[in-house]
Amino acid sequence: MIGDELHRRSVREALQRLDVRKLVLGIQDSSLPSAEEEDTGRGAPCSETALGLLRFVRNLGFDGIQLGPQGETGEGSASPYEGTVFSRNTLSISLARLVEGDGPWSGLLARDALTRAVARKPKGSDLRVPYGFVHRAHRHLLRQAFAAFESRGMRELRRGFEAFKHGNAEWLERDALFHALRREHGGAAWESWGEAGASLDSRLWNPRRGEAAACETRREELRSRHAAEMEYYRFAQLLAHDQHRCFQEEVGRLGLRLYGDLQVGLSRQDAWSYDALFLPGYVMGAPPSSSNPEGQAWHYPVLDPVHYGDLSSPGPAMQLVQARLEKMLAEFDAVRIDHPHGLVCPWVYRPEETNPARAALQGARLFSSPDLPEHPALARFAIVRREQLNPDPGTPRHADDWVVELEPEQVDRYALLFDAVVASAHRSGRATSDLVCEVLSTMPYPLQRVLERHGLGRFRVTQKADLRRRDNVYRSENAAPEDWLMVGNHDTNPLWLRVEEWVESGEIHQRAAYLAERLVPEPGERGGFAEELVRDPGLFAQAQFADLFASPARNVMIFFTDLFGIAEVYNRPGVISEDNWGLRLSRDYRRQYLDHLTRRRALNLPRALFLALRARDRSGADLELLRRLEAEACAIEHEA
Repeated sequence: MIGDELHRRSVREALQRLDVRKLVLGIQDSSLPSAEEEDTGRGAPCSETALGLLRFVRNLGFDGIQLGPQGETGEGSASPYEGTVFSRNTLSISLARLVEGDGPWSGLLARDALTRAVARKPKGSDLRVPYGFVHRAHRHLLRQAFAAFESRGMRELRRGFEAFKHGNAEWLERDALFHALRREHGGAAWESWGEAGASLDSRLWNPRRGEAAACETRREELRSRHAAEMEYYRFAQLLAHDQHRCFQEEVGRLGLRLYGDLQVGLSRQDAWSYDALFLPGYVMGAPPSSSNPEGQAWHYPVLDPVHYGDLSSPGPAMQLVQARLEKMLAEFDAVRIDHPHGLVCPWVYRPEETNPARAALQGARLFSSPDLPEHPALARFAIVRREQLNPDPGTPRHADDWVVELEPEQVDRYALLFDAVVASAHRSGRATSDLVCEVLSTMPYPLQRVLERHGLGRFRVTQKADLRRRDNVYRSENAAPEDWLMVGNHDTNPLWLRVEEWVESGEIHQRAAYLAERLVPEPGERGGFAEELVRDPGLFAQAQFADLFASPARNVMIFFTDLFGIAEVYNRPGVISEDNWGLRLSRDYRRQYLDHLTRRRALNLPRALFLALRARDRSGADLELLRRLEAEACAIEHEA
C-alpha cells in the first residue's frame, strides 16, 4: 500500500537498480495546499498542510523538493521569476503560525483577523491564486502583526530582530529603502523618480559624477523620514526568513533535500539597487528556439562585463552573483540555475518600447558577436574571433553552432561567472552536482564547453521529443548520466492534457511505438505493447514516466501536475494572463490522487518503475523485485 514499508523498500530498490539517484518533486510555493481555516488563497511552505504534503510525497518515494524562486513579488506581477534576489516573498508566510503555535512569533496576529481575511477571499481561490487579493490581505495582516510587535516589550524577540538586521544589513537596507520610496512615489516605476526637479531617488546607488555625497545625504534623509516604514519591511523579512529556516529544518528531518531556484532575471527593486552594475543600452532576453520561435523579450538587466573581475579579485558584478548563491546555499541543500546561458553567453538586445518582441528577435550573444553590423557596441566584449564562427553564412546567430571552435583560454573567459558560482558552492560545502542547470532546447557551444568542464548536465523534457529525429535532445536515449529528465515542467502543458491532445491528433500511435521500442527488449513483442498503450491512455502515461527511469540519466524530476493527474496549465510562457503562476493543489490532494489512480490518471510509481526495470533486466536477476513492483502497482490501484 502507498507509503508502507514494503512500498518504500520496493521503490528504493528499483531506483537503485536503475541507477536513479535523485527523484525530485517540483512545486512552487503558491501551489502548496492550505488548511481551510488559514487559506487566504495561496500556499505557505511552513504551514502544517504543506508539511503534510511533503510527508506524503516522501512516502511515495521522492527524495527531494524543488521549489521555485522565493523572492518578493510586486502587486502587479505574480511571476516568481521576477522576484527579488535577496528579500524573501512575504506572501509565503504562514499567517496561522502568527496566530498560534510553538514558534516565538505566535500571538502577534488575532485569530478573528485571519478568519475575516479567509472569509473574504474570492470564489475559486481553491483552484487559482487570487493574486491581487492575497497581496493586499497579507500586507494588511502583517502590518497588524508589526503593530502588535511594536506595542509589546518582547525583549528576547527584539534581540533576535536586531541580530537579523545586523547580519543582513547590506541588502536589507537597500530593499527597505526601495519599499519606502516606492510608496512615496505612488507606485511609479523607479526610472521616473528623478523626472521631477533635481530628485536623486532614481540613482541613489548609481550617482553621476560629483553626486556621491548628495546621494548619501539623500539616503540619510530618507532613512529618517521613513524609519517606521523601513522597520516594517525588515520585520516582515524577519518573519519570512525565520519561517523558512523552520521549514528547512522540517524538510531535513523528513530526509528530503530542498532545492532552491536561482532565477536569471532581477526584480525592478534589484534593477534600481544595483543599476551601476548593468550594461547600458542592452537588456537580456531569450533567443528564438524550437519552443519559442519568436524569442522572448524578458527585459532583464544584464551584468556589465567591465564589473566582472576574476576569481582572484572579483569585481562588484561577480560579488553580487556570489552573494546571491551563498545566501541561497545557506537556505537550501541544492540550487536549480535558471537559464545558465545568462551567466555564460547571454542573449542581449536593445530595449525598444514600441516593439520589444522584434527587438529581442534581432538580438545577439553578448560575447559571441565580434563584427555584427547591427550591434557594433558588442564587438569590444567578443571572446571569439570571426574565423571561429560557423562559416555557413546562413547560420542564424542564435544557433547552437554559431560558435564552432574555442581555445581553452576562451572557455575560461566564457566561464568567469559560472566558475564563481561553482566556487561559491564549494565554499558552502556543496558538491558541483548540487547545481542543477536548466538548459532546455538551446545549448550554445560556449555553454556546452563550460558545463562539460564541471561535469554538469542539462534538462530533457520528454513530452517535447521530436520523434522524427534520432538526435533530438529531448529523446530519453540521448541523455547522459548527469542530465535531468522530466515529462514536463512549469512551462509545459501537463502530461494528462498532452495525452488527450496526442489521442485527438493521432500522434499517440507514433509515441506508443517509440515507448515500445524503449521499454520492450524483444522486438517481436513491441507491436502488441504499442497497441495496448494506444487502447489504454492511462497505461500510455505510465509508460511515459517509465521512459524517464529507463534512460541513462541519474536524475528525474516530476512537476506536481504530472504527479497528481492535474490537466490544468500552470504557466503559458510569453502570455500575460491572470491564470499564469496561480494553479493550486487542492487541500484534498490525497483523495484526488487516489481518485485519479483508479484511471491511471496519476503517477503510479511502482508501475512506472516496473516497466522501466523490465526493460533493463534481460538476465532475470530482478525477477523477485519485478514481481513485488507489479503487485504494489496493482495494490495501489485497487486501494484507490
